[in-house]
Amino acid sequence: MDQDVVKALDQFINNYVSAAEKSANALTVEYDPAWPSECCVVADDSVHEVCWQPKLRSDKADFSGLEKALELTIHSDLKLFYGRYWSDNLNAQSAKGALQLLQAWNLEDFERLQQNLVGHILMKRRLKQAETLFFAVTDEEDFILTLNNATGEVLLEQVGLKSNNILAPSLAEFIQSLEPDLPASE
Repeated sequence: MDQDVVKALDQFINNYVSAAEKSANALTVEYDPAWPSECCVVADDSVHEVCWQPKLRSDKADFSGLEKALELTIHSDLKLFYGRYWSDNLNAQSAKGALQLLQAWNLEDFERLQQNLVGHILMKRRLKQAETLFFAVTDEEDFILTLNNATGEVLLEQVGLKSNNILAPSLAEFIQSLEPDLPASE
């Protein structure tokens, strides 16, 4: 099952990069020397924007601190999703509308992401709801996409409310259903 998520994510990212190349819509971000990433194709203090591209991580993502803090084993699909690449967030279209797959830009961003996941799980526990972990945001305010940590199902969830809106039985199947949605060229 783990390899399904890897294959789906790799294929989506390949499609994303290919769509950017075909449309001459370069993947660019404002360059900030204080916020480095292995994603930056060129890092140069003399430029305002730099090209970037998702980059496979050379190190294995460590979720042990998160799991220890929550006394919870994080679903392997989510670990693979957040731990496979360094990347900017990725815009996509689903059957239900636009969304943005969240990714970690660098180690500091990855640590911040884990802190936010802790806060999300603690909120779910306080509300006595199923433990879910977010992996994407939508166009609609307060709606996020989550993974049910126990079942692996993908849910559309309004922040703070219980969700029964299952979008896919697995993260791999959900990612396979997405189309890249690149930002418009300026």
